[in-house]
Amino acid sequence: MKTIGMIGGMSWESSLEYYRIINDTVKKRLGGFHSAKIIMYSVDFAEIEALQSAGKWEESGWVLADAAKRLERGGADFMILCTNTMHKLKDDIERAVSMPMLHIADAASSRILSLGMKKIGLLGTRFTMEQDFYKDRLAEGGLSVMIPEKDDRDTVHNIIYDELVKGVIKPESREKYKQIISRMSDQGAEGIILGCTEIGLLIKQQDCSAPLFDTTQIHAEAAAEYALK
Repeated sequence: MKTIGMIGGMSWESSLEYYRIINDTVKKRLGGFHSAKIIMYSVDFAEIEALQSAGKWEESGWVLADAAKRLERGGADFMILCTNTMHKLKDDIERAVSMPMLHIADAASSRILSLGMKKIGLLGTRFTMEQDFYKDRLAEGGLSVMIPEKDDRDTVHNIIYDELVKGVIKPESREKYKQIISRMSDQGAEGIILGCTEIGLLIKQQDCSAPLFDTTQIHAEAAAEYALK
């Protein structure tokens, strides 16, 4: 079994889910007392959020590259970045180490394409929805990506930062997300990527008729499967 290096803490609320899903997947595959071999470096999200807000992406890259180096020195065989938005800095992180990184968008697009879907809606932070680094990666995999209208993007982003990363779950926010998902489905989305690792804390498949693709679940399962190869 390979040792998984996890760069977490963005936020720790979703990193906790990663840890649970990875270990649960390994347990289901191997049975008995088996669990995953994991090394996690968890950043202080307050520092990362301040750099995001200030547009200091280069400095954010330094922080995450340092985290990757620490994981590699600790014995990780490969790494995952437990956040969607910070995959914007994947090149900075990958340059710092020799071990491979499993990209969260690749895991998501593989799952979606295996179901025969092509046109997909994307929810996430404003950075993930509006910038090209994530949408282009999905498009490279063969997906056509659509995002919500601006007012809906603002709602999605604000709920993530004002509530979800703080562990606050509000039924009224779930309803807002459901309405946004419904509008995207009406516009032709065959399914919806929950492209922020906290969104799955708020909304589940049973809340919507549209197929939902929780990137936390998909990415964590992919990491466990890769570790077991």
